Amino acid sequence: MSAPTTSRTVRSDSPEETHRLGVRLGRLLRPGDFIGLVGDLGAGKTHLVRGVAEGAEVARSEVASPTFAIVYPYRGRLPLYHADLYRLADYDELYATGFMDLPGGDGAVLVEWLDRIPEAAPREYLRITLRYLDESARELVAEAFGARHSQLLSDWLE
Repeated sequence: MSAPTTSRTVRSDSPEETHRLGVRLGRLLRPGDFIGLVGDLGAGKTHLVRGVAEGAEVARSEVASPTFAIVYPYRGRLPLYHADLYRLADYDELYATGFMDLPGGDGAVLVEWLDRIPEAAPREYLRITLRYLDESARELVAEAFGARHSQLLSDWLE
């Protein structure tokens, strides 16, 4: 794997703040964007995902955990594909789901547990690692790979 083009670290002091960060990111998404989320259980991935979906104008009632469906499509101002790789064993199992047709397509792709199958990420993407600091605070380390995602990162956190 190549080194990130750009990286930034931000602290979130509450689940609500993590959600707001997600909303800001969701407002910036364009077709072809790929966001990979990494973090332990309870690190805040779900709060961030719900915020991204809200920012992409997905109806709150549509947002669900795709744990059993692997990929869940949302309709908003652009298609948003939410994937959860937690229950998959390897790349071959992911490939069999048709997931590999999504990156670079008509919508943005948001993937939880990307660290379980890192080869699922395209060459250019944004990886966000959420780290537990204490009961409510989290550290988000965002690493952009490629020019588009570097710009996305800059627009998101500046």
